[in-house]
Amino acid sequence: MSENTGHARRRAGAVAATVLAAGLLAGGFAASAHGQEEPPAGTAQEETLRDLADQRGVFMGTALASHRLGEAQYAETASAEFNSVTHENDLKWEAVQPQRGQYSWAGADRVVDFAEANGQDVHGHTLVWHSQLPSWVSGGGFTADELLAVMDDHISTTMGRYAGRIDTWDVVNEPIGDDARFRDSVFHRTLGEDFVAESLRMARAADPAAELYINDYSIDGVNAKSDAYYDLVVDLLDQGVPLDGIGFQSHLIVGQVPASMRQNIERFTDLGLKVRITELDIRMNVPASQADLERQADDYREVVTTCLEVDGCTGVTVWGVTDAYSWVPDHFDGQGAALPIDESYQPKPAYWAVHEALGGTPGPQPTDPPTEEPTDPAGDCEAEYRVTNQWPNGFQAEVTVTAGRDLDGWTVTWDFGGGERVGHAWNASVSSSGSAVTAVNAVHNARVAAGRSTSFGLTGTHEGTVSAPQPVCTGT
Repeated sequence: MSENTGHARRRAGAVAATVLAAGLLAGGFAASAHGQEEPPAGTAQEETLRDLADQRGVFMGTALASHRLGEAQYAETASAEFNSVTHENDLKWEAVQPQRGQYSWAGADRVVDFAEANGQDVHGHTLVWHSQLPSWVSGGGFTADELLAVMDDHISTTMGRYAGRIDTWDVVNEPIGDDARFRDSVFHRTLGEDFVAESLRMARAADPAAELYINDYSIDGVNAKSDAYYDLVVDLLDQGVPLDGIGFQSHLIVGQVPASMRQNIERFTDLGLKVRITELDIRMNVPASQADLERQADDYREVVTTCLEVDGCTGVTVWGVTDAYSWVPDHFDGQGAALPIDESYQPKPAYWAVHEALGGTPGPQPTDPPTEEPTDPAGDCEAEYRVTNQWPNGFQAEVTVTAGRDLDGWTVTWDFGGGERVGHAWNASVSSSGSAVTAVNAVHNARVAAGRSTSFGLTGTHEGTVSAPQPVCTGT
């Protein structure tokens, strides 16, 4: 990792982070829910993942959700264990500019402020992406020149706000589809393949000191999709387009780390690019067996070690602080347990594998299979409604559904009390009639095991106030 201003800020915060880490490890990691015994004094408790990453001059990062930072254990774990943070959703186009020209920075600012208070680097995610894109962009019917102006305004305004505070950016996210061809998006339909180069040029103009990346999933090993990215990168560099690196998201499955991962990293670093592992998680069928947890640990060790062994691979970010808030269960039916820290903020074997890969101790050995403490809501299910962001005339909310028994489907209803109207929703089909709102599960999250949770989100408009409705959940 280069000694840029963000790295210097992180060093300045190391003392504060160490103090937090000591309290966290003493209070949370001393005895594990996985049946691991407390490690002897003078071993693993003295160093966090952050400590070890700092010693190696690499980053060990996590994705943060601004609305979780009010939870003490979430915030303490994030500050103690990681020296780099990425906005999970708060910096995406739909969140920061839901209406044209109306920017909302509350969530994004909170993550950046948190990182600066704790001496952490910030990786900006993301500027140009086909998903979580407001309808005024995706359905705006812009000409090529108009869309370029819209992109330039968004990129220059967002990067300009955080110049000197966010040092690396995913400028373009997932431009190539699973078929190894450019993905159908408003950007590609209107501008062709040049939208990638144009975005990067705009980003360089907006903040000449920032490092610029493209980022995607399923490009961790050598395959047709990563070949397409290699060809794209070569073409961009031949044109003199500013590009500093590429991000491998690495949303993996236990036992399926690509054998060609190192070869793939090396071919991109050989082009002069930096490589980041940007969104690592390794999912499995749940409930997890001890054997699966051990295989997951081996996979985490392999990914981190592979990155550290290649000059130019600058570090690893895991996509979430804790399994309690991982995106995986909501998108992959029957799967989860994808992160190194479990739902109770206990270190899993994967945590100690990463610890060892970074140069620390391997940690205690597990003796018993993991246990879970499911919640037990009354009736079919319960729903919790939470406003996660708001701006003049608009808001964003999240609804969490927790099953009281095994569900094959669920419906959540509520009444708005402030004149709100739903505009867009994800992970559920949401309809309304007047103030009454009905949300029905999506196909991928219909089945919820007893004691487990899923969630969906929405954005909408309001008339000056945002209410706190009391949702009712029924299951099938």
